[in-house]
Amino acid sequence: MRYNLRVLMRQFVRRTRIMAPVERVFQWHELPDVFEKLTPPREPVRVIERSGGIRDGGRMLIEIGYPPLSIRWTAEHSAYIENRQFRDIQVRGPFRRWVHTHLFEADGPDACHLEDRIEYTMKFGIIGDWLLGWMVERKLDNLFQYRHRITREANL
Repeated sequence: MRYNLRVLMRQFVRRTRIMAPVERVFQWHELPDVFEKLTPPREPVRVIERSGGIRDGGRMLIEIGYPPLSIRWTAEHSAYIENRQFRDIQVRGPFRRWVHTHLFEADGPDACHLEDRIEYTMKFGIIGDWLLGWMVERKLDNLFQYRHRITREANL
């Protein structure tokens, strides 16, 4: 097996059991303002533009941070399967590669598992990974703890 040390792929996974039917949890994720609901209140993240929702071809442009140091991030949705999954792929943004798959799995009629699986590569190769990889991991862990808690508490 060969490794390309300039490109280090990382993976983050968060899986949570939600006490609500998979159909309701998935429908909640289709709401137009769900991204804002899932963004922690003190995070400097703004939706600039969105179109098409989470179905294939839908897009979202967000701005992270405060101008003039803010970063714009464009993601496109794909792999939509109702009540099962959708995916967002970075078109332009802070990572070399970012693929976020949202998975929904029924666990009987009144519960389901929500899983967020993110595969990403830092910009600037091994140096970017060494300098920022630990910080991104911590940020993702905190963000998805929050998102899964908000989803559990959404009265679905």
